[in-house]
This record gives sequence, C-alpha cells and structure tokens, in this order.
Amino acid sequence: MSSTSTSAQRADVYSRVTAEIISAIEQGAGEWRAPWFHHGTSIARPTNVSSGKRYRGINTLALWAAGFAAGYGDGLWGTYKQWQDAGAQVREGERSTTVVLWREIQVSRQDDDDGQRRMFARAFSVFNVTQVDGYERPATPTLPEAERLAHAEAFIANLGVKTEFGGSEAYYRPSADTVFMPPFTSFHDAASFYGVWLHECGHASGSKHRLDRDLSGRFGSAAYAAEECLVEILSGLVLADLGIAHHPRPDHAAYAASWLKVLKDDPKAIFTAASKAQQAADWMHARQSRTKAKATSTSATLRQPSHCDGNCA
Repeated sequence: MSSTSTSAQRADVYSRVTAEIISAIEQGAGEWRAPWFHHGTSIARPTNVSSGKRYRGINTLALWAAGFAAGYGDGLWGTYKQWQDAGAQVREGERSTTVVLWREIQVSRQDDDDGQRRMFARAFSVFNVTQVDGYERPATPTLPEAERLAHAEAFIANLGVKTEFGGSEAYYRPSADTVFMPPFTSFHDAASFYGVWLHECGHASGSKHRLDRDLSGRFGSAAYAAEECLVEILSGLVLADLGIAHHPRPDHAAYAASWLKVLKDDPKAIFTAASKAQQAADWMHARQSRTKAKATSTSATLRQPSHCDGNCA
C-alpha cells in the first residue's frame, strides 16, 4: 500500500474520531478525572477525601498556601463530617482552612421576564489528613506490568522524547525537553497509560526543534486551552491508529470539553485543534518511518565487507 493511500486512510479515521469527540462534547461529555489512581498524596493537587475530586480555582491556592505554611506533605482534605464519615477524627485543637463552594441559583422576578441566574458562595472549613487520627487509605489496585503493549511502547520510543517515570503527576517540561509520568502500575488500564503518555509526548511535539508551536501560554489562558485540546485529540487519534481504542474514550471528550469552555468565543477552536492534532499525529508516524529507515541503513552498513584493496584472503 502506498504512503499516499495510507495517509488518506489515516485522515479518514482522524475525521471520524474528531467528529465523535465533537458529538460527545455537544451531548455533554461529563467530568474529566485523572486516569491514574491519584488519591491526593501530592500537596500540589489538593483533593477531597469524600468525592475524590480535586479542588479548583481559588480553593487550590488556599490549600496550597495552608499546606506549605503548615508543612503538610499530603494533599488530602475534608470537612469535619467528611472525616467522621471516613472513620477518622480531627484532633482537638487543630485549625481549619476555609474553602468556598460556588453554586448557581435561579432568582425569581416580580414581572413576567425570565428569572436571572446568580452565583452565591458558601464557606466550608476543611482539615488536612495529617490533622486527623484513624484514617487509613483504601487499598489501591495496581495495573499488572504484563498488560504493557509492546507495539505502543515501540511507537512512543521511536518519537525520541525522553520520559522519566515516578511521582503522581503527568506533564511535559519544555526547559528539560522531558515528559514526566506516573508509573504504569498507577493507571486504571493500559489504554489510560498510553493515552496520557501520548498526550504529554504531544506537548513535546510542539517544541521549537520539532513542530514549533507556541507552548508559552499560561494555565487558564486561551493559548494553554488550545494546546491542551489539540494534544488530547491527538492522543485519541493515535490510540485509534495503534488499535488500543477504536473510538475516542469518554475521558478524551470530557477533557477537551473542559478546555473548550475557555475557547467558547471561537466557534472554530475545535477544528483548529483537530487540524493541528493531525499534524502532530503525522509527525509521530513520520518518526516511525525515519527510525526504521535509519535502523535498516545502519544494519546494511554493518553487513558490508571492509575495503581491502584486493588483498583480502
């Protein structure tokens, strides 16, 4: 099969996967959650003991500040009652930290016009896990190493992006040109592991010596949101290419949807992200061909006899 027809078939698959992601977003993709067994141990990711969800916005900053000031080494938090429900007891004399929950309410009006929606805030007092007694973390399941997928490992290795494993966060650090990943055993399943790894390698594809995308956007900005959208779509595309997921996983759509909210003023945002995702996917596939060609060339060179000016025995 020619490379042209292969590229055309891949483009057709990419169009289908992108359309499914858009459809899922339009129908309501749900809430995204990290696909590894993250339970709040990282102080940089404050997490609620009851819901297992991360705190957001100003609450994240408040709990960071409180955690660092008190020297806490854990990011798990909960209200007095939530700790009681978890079978623990806040120690007497411990000081709480305040977080705020914003809720939207419908406000009725006297005339016949539609009511207005308003936000109101409710404060909660929370305590860190290091401030309680009697709490034991639930047993965390681990993903067997035997479920690693050799063809996916080879595909990612051919990208030439350095990866370091350990910790509980996944991210790409441009200054070191390195991807950092939680270990394989921390993930819910193999597809989640390779999806996140491809996501972070997708960021690496945008470095100046590769596809040269703008990676300078600050968290929460439109530029940051656009980059997150495109690498998550990229992850879904390449998982389909590798036969790991023939349809986009719900978490891909939910993650992209969370960032599309930032891009809501640009109706073409999803299509721009999809176009750049395809460019990055094509770059990843090109790396496979280049690596194989280089290996073949090296092997052929090693097989050639040395030059002996006609004096060989």
